Amino acid sequence: MPDKKQNRAVIEVDEQLLGDISDLIKSKSDTLLKNILADIYPADIALIIDDLTQEEGIELFKLLDYETQAEAILELGDFQKENILNSLLPDEITGIVSKMDSDDATDVVGMLDNEKALEVLERMTAEDSSEVKELLVYDESTAGGIMQKEFVTVNATDSVNKAVDIIREKAPDNEHLYHVWVTDEEGKLAGIVSLKKIIVALDTPAMIMADIMSIEVISVDVNTDQEEVANIMRKYDLVTLPVVDSSERVVGKISFDDVADIMEEEFSEDVAKIVGSDAMELESKSPFQIAWLRLPWVLITLGIQFFAGVVINYYDQTLTKVILLASFMPIISAISGNTGLQASAMTVRALATGTVTLGKWAEPVKRSLKISLIIGSICGIIIGLIGGLWYGKLIFGLVVGISMCISINISAFVGTTTPLLSKRIGFDPAITVGPFETAFQDVVGITVFLTLATFSLKWLL
Repeated sequence: MPDKKQNRAVIEVDEQLLGDISDLIKSKSDTLLKNILADIYPADIALIIDDLTQEEGIELFKLLDYETQAEAILELGDFQKENILNSLLPDEITGIVSKMDSDDATDVVGMLDNEKALEVLERMTAEDSSEVKELLVYDESTAGGIMQKEFVTVNATDSVNKAVDIIREKAPDNEHLYHVWVTDEEGKLAGIVSLKKIIVALDTPAMIMADIMSIEVISVDVNTDQEEVANIMRKYDLVTLPVVDSSERVVGKISFDDVADIMEEEFSEDVAKIVGSDAMELESKSPFQIAWLRLPWVLITLGIQFFAGVVINYYDQTLTKVILLASFMPIISAISGNTGLQASAMTVRALATGTVTLGKWAEPVKRSLKISLIIGSICGIIIGLIGGLWYGKLIFGLVVGISMCISINISAFVGTTTPLLSKRIGFDPAITVGPFETAFQDVVGITVFLTLATFSLKWLL
């Protein structure tokens, strides 16, 4: 019998579709809505629900069967996900998590209040409940917190035939089954065997796993940070990764789809921190909470920009004598600040993905300075020519051009080294490169520009 899922179509969620869905919900056309949803992928259903009102999203979600609900709820934004979970009864949530892998079920149960979570755990099967309880113990940002309990292990002394029987038994619960892990007589991780090797070895069923396994197996401890897990899987091109406890016994598995979510989450979090924000603030926080979250960053920026005012006031006589200098200050400060922020963002991303390490800090700094020297020289020449022609004196163009080049290079150096220094002393690099750093680089640009102009004043007049 063909799988009904094969008839699903990729759709574009636009205003017209959302309007039609909303009208059908209001008219209580449940049968028609169910027929439409049956042809749509859960990820697209989640996108539709996220764009509906809270009430409409809940109504639409409740029209889905448990299996589709289990897939769709994982794709929802936190705001709608929380609203839907709050609206569901413990029995309904139990039906949903029963269709999930253990790691996803743990994420859902972890979002519930204690009373409802306990009710859901009581209604789950003993095995599923035990797995979720075990996973809830670990920090959600560690390997133990993101692993799933659906994995296959065989003993090193097991024959190929026995291994196949074990795989057949556990395969239905394993969505990503590409390898089985081999354990020794003490239950410790000893090797890895691909399904391909097992299939090839079927002609010699008496062969044991120790004969065909590879002892070069990479694993992580349950307390390994999820970002490091993602870097390991990316570096070694792994599709699955075993998680072991302190005794080297396999306790879980991490799949590539989990890592993709982690990398997106970590990158979004880093970018959000760079601009002084919370990645999920617009979805889950009130306006007051958002304002309170952003206020410290704004106040720091305000303080640094106030210092820029002090610098400008210090050089007021220079500005009074050469008024045109004021026209170029915002250009120099903006370009140097932007260059520094770009350098910061690239360094934070490189640290997050593992392409840059603290042990080789000199390489990114040298590379950044080479790039900033090229950018600074080109921008300096362009703005220098414009300034010289505008003011009518070559010396003015030199002051503007040299200031631009120096400011860009200083900003790029600060932007590259700040995340590295932060990482070295134990701070999150993303937090240290927010708006206040851009403001600091603005001040550097203005100070360099006005200082050079003051030294060159007698030639400018």
